[in-house]
Amino acid sequence: MTTKMVFHGSDIEKICDYYHLNKEDIVKFGANVNPLGLSASVKRAIAENVDLFSSYPDRDYVSLRNTISEYCRIPAEFILPGNGSSELISLLIQERAPKHTLILGPTYSEYSRELSFSGSTQEYYHLREERNFTLDVEDLCKILENGYDFLILCNPNNPTSSAVMQEDLRKLIAFCADKDIFVMIDETYAEFAPDVEEITAIPLTREFTNLMVLRGVSKFYAAPGMRLGYGITGNMEFLSKMREKQTPWSLNSLGAFAGELMLRDHDYIQETRDLILDERDRMEQELQNIPTFKVYPAYANFILLKIRRDGLTSADVFEACIKKGLMIRDCSSFQCLDGEFVRFCIMMPDDNTKLLNVLKQL
Repeated sequence: MTTKMVFHGSDIEKICDYYHLNKEDIVKFGANVNPLGLSASVKRAIAENVDLFSSYPDRDYVSLRNTISEYCRIPAEFILPGNGSSELISLLIQERAPKHTLILGPTYSEYSRELSFSGSTQEYYHLREERNFTLDVEDLCKILENGYDFLILCNPNNPTSSAVMQEDLRKLIAFCADKDIFVMIDETYAEFAPDVEEITAIPLTREFTNLMVLRGVSKFYAAPGMRLGYGITGNMEFLSKMREKQTPWSLNSLGAFAGELMLRDHDYIQETRDLILDERDRMEQELQNIPTFKVYPAYANFILLKIRRDGLTSADVFEACIKKGLMIRDCSSFQCLDGEFVRFCIMMPDDNTKLLNVLKQL
């Protein structure tokens, strides 16, 4: 190969075409999706209730919101379901109409894309590698004094897998409230954290009205195609305005039904957490003994590595893995990442061992 390509975690077809591989033979370490796949009980229930497609969903999603309320221990009136977190990010930015946005980076590119349609300026606050990509809250607050009115952060963050603790979030959001800065926190990966309550901002929606927290079922519940997300805020006026602008019935009947089942599937939730937490610990420990890489503490279901060996690039590591049918993420497309980095998610134990073996040989 003479041309080095950079692929997104979902670019499976492009990768297969480029490397002449079969889609079925690739282990997708780049997608950050729960390797257990969709819950077996949810699969059965979907098959048995496919006739729901013949009915409109409840326009207010009362039953779904009550289930999310139970799951998150937050009032149902705080909750706005949507067609994936992408729809809610778009609605939130549209309604806030921010003028000057600060994004905690490096991070997910969708935030920047949606902001580009809003007319807002957008700048990045760089998490620093020398701090293992952990946030310096006091330093961020100093930067926020420079006229920003909107702050976006992903917690745990993608691709660094670092996290901001709840007490630091409280300090940050309180500071932003004083400065009239609205805060959006994307908690797509929060349920993979060792202690979810330690990092989630959902309880803070009871205290602050300048906050919205977003979650969904794409990653933890292995249902990216369902397009179910939900936003949580204690700002009733703002939530009402978002709902007014939302396309009616944006989440389909079967998605709303399946979403309830997912959030109540306690066996699946426990099985997922047992798998991810055990395997993440095992992989982190083994990676610490590979001098080619620096490994950073991980709170999400993926691990970020920095390449320490001169002459070895992220494209080289990606290629060595893909030739073994293991698709990791080359992080060279992420803004704010200086140097050579790769990221991979936790998969099933045998596949994780195969990946470790490839990394040990580099």
